[in-house]
Amino acid sequence: MAKLNFKSPTSRRSMVIKLVDDGLIHSQSDLVKQLAKLGFTVTQTTASRDLEELGAVRGKDKSGIIRYQFVATTENYRSKLLSDLISSYDSSGNLAVLKTPPGAAAYLAGSLDRACKSGKLQSAIGTIAGDDTVLVVSKSASGGAALAREIIKLVGASK
Repeated sequence: MAKLNFKSPTSRRSMVIKLVDDGLIHSQSDLVKQLAKLGFTVTQTTASRDLEELGAVRGKDKSGIIRYQFVATTENYRSKLLSDLISSYDSSGNLAVLKTPPGAAAYLAGSLDRACKSGKLQSAIGTIAGDDTVLVVSKSASGGAALAREIIKLVGASK
């Protein structure tokens, strides 16, 4: 059985996305501190690189507070990254199973969980991630196939 690496760059970037989406990051040093609280030891250079690669930009939010955030054009970029992570998919009953490269499942699962929370992925109730596999549970007892198609459509994959 493969050992999970919760401190991988992929899992760290998934946490960066969550922290930015939660509105907690006002500066690169904020990101370094928040990641340290979660057990990730990074330099400011690494934090800066992660923010840039993920497409986070610093600016005023709707309430006038300066913080890092993702703008609309970044959603398309992140969707492209997600579509590249899905190498294959299958379904059974109320489950959709997504295969990813090793170490990428947690990143994909976190993104799908956020899509559920935001209402962009309406037929799922949650995910479970391994090293290279994401199990997505459908709200419907026989909705696995429809859920898989919804995910593929959401991320723009053509697998």
